[in-house]
Amino acid sequence: MKTYRSFADFYPFYLSQHQHPMCRRLHFIGSCAVLLSAMVILGARRWDLIWLLPVLGYGFAWAGHCFFEKNRPATFQYPLYSLMGDWVMFGEILFGRIRL
Repeated sequence: MKTYRSFADFYPFYLSQHQHPMCRRLHFIGSCAVLLSAMVILGARRWDLIWLLPVLGYGFAWAGHCFFEKNRPATFQYPLYSLMGDWVMFGEILFGRIRL
């Protein structure tokens, strides 16, 4: 895998790894689940459930890569850029710049 020195350089690669609509849908569902769960956990002050956030987010995303994209998530080599890419893509889907 190429070495990326900035998120701006990485993001086009990130998008190229999310071309299958079902993979993008699963990422979007996982991000929604993270946001909703975080609100519940914070509101209820259930800090013992905080471990659910990465399980939900990455669980849906990795299923998309395994079953639909058939590629290896960039999370393993670029964890921070990949996490940033998840949320940038989420916003672009939410505002209609990327289609599900």
